[in-house]
Formats: sequence, structure tokens, C-alpha cells
Amino acid sequence: MTITSPHNEKLKEIRKLARRRERDARGRFVAEGEDLVAAAAAAAAGWSPVVLLTAVDSGLEGDEVEAPLLAGVSGLGSGSRQLGVYEARWSAPAGPLCVSLWGVGDPGNVGAIVRSARAFGGSSVALGPGCADPFGPKAVRASMGAIFEVPIARVSSIDELPGERVALVAHAGDPLGGPAGGELSLLVGAERAGLPAEVVGACDRVAHIPVASESLNAAMAATVALYELGRPRPR
Repeated sequence: MTITSPHNEKLKEIRKLARRRERDARGRFVAEGEDLVAAAAAAAAGWSPVVLLTAVDSGLEGDEVEAPLLAGVSGLGSGSRQLGVYEARWSAPAGPLCVSLWGVGDPGNVGAIVRSARAFGGSSVALGPGCADPFGPKAVRASMGAIFEVPIARVSSIDELPGERVALVAHAGDPLGGPAGGELSLLVGAERAGLPAEVVGACDRVAHIPVASESLNAAMAATVALYELGRPRPR
């Protein structure tokens, strides 16, 4: 049966999830667009939607909704032909290459870092204090489906991170070199504030990315570092 009322309970839930910065008490989040829904279905871990909605006559799987109603709950500027609601999953921080974020409050940066971890062999992304919700709408979109592939963890102390802990700090320590040998956790802070001094002091070593400018934003720095640590060593 096609959903024709804006007061439908499924649409109400999606509006609530889209408005809130944090996920609801059940830990649900929204993935918008057929590409993200397809990424969830294709993920090795097997993500099944709690709710799956699709625009009438789209030819896509899901409960059909009149297109204007679906556009009304969409966070995308052009609307969406399909969206799914999923249960968030949290894992333990895991090596061999863990990326840990500290105070990265921009959800777009968080999602982009998850995407880079997927691209360059990051085994997990661990979120420390002050980080944006990785399952928020903007972060999920920025991950381009990687949120369904990369294990996501929450930590409150660097003692919870695996292997050698390396603080990435602009213009400090030694130039970052790769590839990583053994387990390693790379700590990345916010663009302006960087990593807290006590976090840097508790790490095993400090490294920087040699750049000609003042600094890189968190997502770019994490991406370059992941590439460097994961690339094959020349023979």
C-alpha cells in the first residue's frame, strides 16, 4: 500500500532522525539515496534496513511513498528516490591501522575520514571526546557508503587504542613515514585546536605531514596519512 499521508509513522520517524544531531534512543540512523542503500546491501557485514522507503514508480525496492512526501523528509537538495533506516553498530577499536579522532566536530570531516579509511586500508575509526556523530545524516552521506564497511568505535582514553599511538601534529615531531609496521593508532585532532596537549603527551610519538601551507583540515590530513602508512614500500 502506497504511503499517501505526511502523518505516516515511518515518515515521522525519519523526520525526527533528520532533525536530531544525535541518533534516537534505539540507535537508528538514516541513509539517503539508492547508492547508500545499495552499499548497505552489498556490505560484507550484511546490513538490513529497519525501514526502507522508495518513491512511487521508481522501480526500487521498499515501501512506496508519494514522491512529494518522500522529498519532504529528504535532507538532499534534490530529494531522494530511496532511503533506509538502519541500526547503528559500534565495535571495539581494532588494528592493524586504527584512525582515532579527537574533537573532530564537523560531521562532514568524520564521514570523509571513514571513507578514506575504507579506501586506504584503515581497519577501524575510533571516536574520542568531542567528535560528531558518525551516524548523523551529514556524516553518513560524506562516508559514501563506507560507514557500512569500516568498524566504528567510541573511546574515552588513548589507552583503549591498539598498538603504537602516533599523534599527528602540524609541524611537530618527525615527518610521517610509512608503511606502518605492526599495529598502529593514528590520532587526528580538530583543524584549529588540534589534539589536546595531554593526548599528545600520552602518545608514543609525534609526527607531521610535511606541507608548504600552515596546515591541512582533519579529513585531508587523515587521508594523506592513511595513504602514506598504507602504501607498499618500494622494493
